[in-house]
Amino acid sequence: MVDASRRTTPLGVVVGVAAAATLASGFYLPGVAPREYKYMEKVELKVNKLTSIHTQIPYDYYSHKFCKPRGGVKTSAENLGEFLSGDRIENSPYVLLMRQDEFCKILCTQKLTAAAAQQFKHSIDEAYHHNWIVDNIPAASVIDTEQYVTTSYSRGFPVGYYDRVVAKHYLYNHASIVVEYHEAVENGNRIVGFYVEPFSIEHKFPEGYDAHSKDAEGRQVAPETCSTERAMDLDLAHKADHLFVEKNAKVLYTYDVVWRSSEIRWASRWDIYLSMDNAVPKKVHWFSIVNSLMIVVCLTGMVAMILARNLRRDISQYNRVAASEEDAAALDDPHEETGWKLVHQDVFRPPATCPMLLCVGVGSGCQVFLMALATIAFAAVGFVSPANRGSLMVVMLMLYVCMGSFAGYHCARLYKTFKGQRWQKATVLTALLYPGVCFAVFFVLDVSLATYGSTGAVPLSTLVAILALWFGISVPLVFLGAYLGFRKEPIEFPVKFSNIPRPVPAASWYVSPPFTVVVGGVLPFGACFVELFFILSSMWMDQFYYVFGFTFLVFLILCVTCAQITMVLLYFQLCAEDYRWWWRTFLTSGSTALYVFLYSAFYFSKLESNMPVTYALYFGYMGIIAVGLFLLTGTIGFFAGLWFNITIFSSIKVD
Repeated sequence: MVDASRRTTPLGVVVGVAAAATLASGFYLPGVAPREYKYMEKVELKVNKLTSIHTQIPYDYYSHKFCKPRGGVKTSAENLGEFLSGDRIENSPYVLLMRQDEFCKILCTQKLTAAAAQQFKHSIDEAYHHNWIVDNIPAASVIDTEQYVTTSYSRGFPVGYYDRVVAKHYLYNHASIVVEYHEAVENGNRIVGFYVEPFSIEHKFPEGYDAHSKDAEGRQVAPETCSTERAMDLDLAHKADHLFVEKNAKVLYTYDVVWRSSEIRWASRWDIYLSMDNAVPKKVHWFSIVNSLMIVVCLTGMVAMILARNLRRDISQYNRVAASEEDAAALDDPHEETGWKLVHQDVFRPPATCPMLLCVGVGSGCQVFLMALATIAFAAVGFVSPANRGSLMVVMLMLYVCMGSFAGYHCARLYKTFKGQRWQKATVLTALLYPGVCFAVFFVLDVSLATYGSTGAVPLSTLVAILALWFGISVPLVFLGAYLGFRKEPIEFPVKFSNIPRPVPAASWYVSPPFTVVVGGVLPFGACFVELFFILSSMWMDQFYYVFGFTFLVFLILCVTCAQITMVLLYFQLCAEDYRWWWRTFLTSGSTALYVFLYSAFYFSKLESNMPVTYALYFGYMGIIAVGLFLLTGTIGFFAGLWFNITIFSSIKVD
């Protein structure tokens, strides 16, 4: 225990948050109770959408020629987040009985039409993957070759492969399923692992038999190309021809089931997925944190130097009381006043350019900031579980609409401070502008996905639910916040502005608006770009990302960096006698979003896509994210600049 009477140092805070990040990176609240299966109890295997990192267009599993379950396909209940993510979880014909091994089980035979064969070829070319689920955990893919065995804990397993030597497409039609279980109590088995190793086998039966033949005991006759005594492996697969995709090809789907005891406990079964089997060491995240902290330390030193040396010297000089007539004459001489004090009568003058739009941006930025902060905080302590698919999306949406009152409040109060009169219009823009842009882009992309028959196109009921959240919760809360904000007194400034604006002298290039705006986003981007790589990989490369403890720490560092770089550049701007800081502080830190968008454009090359719709999906959604980040970081810079100006100008004596 830590003595509460001791003084907490900033270093102690950083170390404490870092320790929490380590714990949170491996901790989650599952959100579901563990299910225990008895011996020979049926375990349901569900199938999800077919996905490709190259096209970003998910398809329903049964849109391809796969075996369907008896009794028809049934869709599992899904939440709003799963619909928005394109998930379509359905039942399957695979039969799994707890701790009962099965070998060379026949599912069905499918004859490929020309269209079906072409569809499989396209899916293989675009590297589409199966996504199977057992007891709410996804299937890890095991690919066995003569050189090595590769286990992948993301993306599922591929539909097939293309052999460049013979220029043929081969379909994986045999699945060797391995399920790991932990016996928690007697005859109470919990599933803790799920692996699928696919094979391409052109099955052949003994002469005179086929997939519907029965033996003398009434059992189904197994093909010669797989064993009923052991699971399929590389040696058995080499003895049979591989199944290539062509018109009129008859595809026999088969599978094995192997149950394997494990010492892994149910509460830890997600650990190997979240760590990607330690493919990304934690030291990479720590490197990102240390890199970001070094930037913060440098900026903190610069801010401390400005506040402790330059400003203290300037303020003591400006506040000096004349001890003699000569000193009084010297102080009255306007030429003796230089630097930032000269603009004290103009520094709090309302912006001449689009003051309403600035208020709308600040209000929307507050809403995005609070949503992001709360979402990452909830995820860091484990309330967003990987077992609850779509939960992160639901939490983000609900928090965003609930933060509408803060957007309306800050927009209205700032607009009142600027002596604006059309607060109703400002409130409407706050409630509709950014959400409206997001919904318009989302709707256009949704229509594009619908033309491809993709599961990524959300149903009409989901669109109605989104509109209900927007107009039923968010918009009323924005107006409520605006009403409270407009009733509040305007922000009080330490000095008043004059009626006649002071002319702004020509500034050097290094304090000009274009230069400071472009430079302002470099360091905040540098503080988060390593973690940004992993976030983009989870979004577009179907990889898991649940180290939200690190994300929370990087987010705090990003906020501090945005505030500090804005204050440093603002001080140099005021020293150049340029008092037009309202918009510049917003744009200076907001330019971080520009670098994030440019980095995402560079990252797009990893998708290796040549489809126009993929370009539209990627840059459309990244554009929405970049605009939201612009509002968030711009708002941080704005309030940092406002606090800085109030602090320094309240410390000097002016007439």
